[in-house]
Amino acid sequence: MMNIDIAIELNHENMDNNATEIQAVEALARDVAAGEVKPTPIKNEDVAWVQRWLNERAGCDLVVDGVWGTASRAAFLSAFAYRHAPAITRAELLQIAHELGDVDTRRIEAVAKVESNGSGWFESGLPKILYERHKFWKHVRNVAARVVSWFANPQAGGYTMDINKNGINDSWEKLAFAMGKDPLAALKSVSIGKFQVLGEHYAQCGYDHPIEMLWAASRSELAQYQMLRDYILHVADLKPEFLALSRHADTNRAFARGYNGVKYEKYAYHTKLADALA
Repeated sequence: MMNIDIAIELNHENMDNNATEIQAVEALARDVAAGEVKPTPIKNEDVAWVQRWLNERAGCDLVVDGVWGTASRAAFLSAFAYRHAPAITRAELLQIAHELGDVDTRRIEAVAKVESNGSGWFESGLPKILYERHKFWKHVRNVAARVVSWFANPQAGGYTMDINKNGINDSWEKLAFAMGKDPLAALKSVSIGKFQVLGEHYAQCGYDHPIEMLWAASRSELAQYQMLRDYILHVADLKPEFLALSRHADTNRAFARGYNGVKYEKYAYHTKLADALA
């Protein structure tokens, strides 16, 4: 529904000073303010919140109606695509190392080399994410939205890049559809950036909402390194293990296990870290 103030402004501009019509619009505004005319009900308050956020934060021009249709999905994808994100500087990287208790950048650079998959962005300009359909199933609050679909499933899997050949990365497309069901659950269900830190850890990473975490990751490489720092310090509690990283593979086992899980040895993460530090 159009904001009544905007409606009045448009009518003033386009009615050629027709006083009768102007007075009618102003009377309608007074009726709305008095509660005598009910505005169009918002279909989904959580979706409406995201629409407002996109309008205010990303400069979109969405109708805030709580209906997550084609226009909202397109605006969401367009807002997060950004090709001008600055790379992290040497000084910023050293600051991250210091915040982890290190004296230089050798360890953080080794972790970045081993644990990241190149750039933190897709060619489209969207930050790299991996959508986890089983996480959405877990986080969704409305049981009615817990229906097996392309983006919701109690089982992990479905990791594809562009299965429908429409040029949109599948993780982003799944996220865009899941936003219409439960935005908070959807945003908590993506691994974000170079270091694939889950949106569900947004609070430990210093964000008030996972959409702010995803937005930060879209805008700077520094933000993505800060997420790695916060994951090490506040999520996995791996600071001592991080500081123990060395050229000797056995000393890297504890960090690799904590960061990559129990299958770290299968993929030789401890050895790769040693090689990166050699």
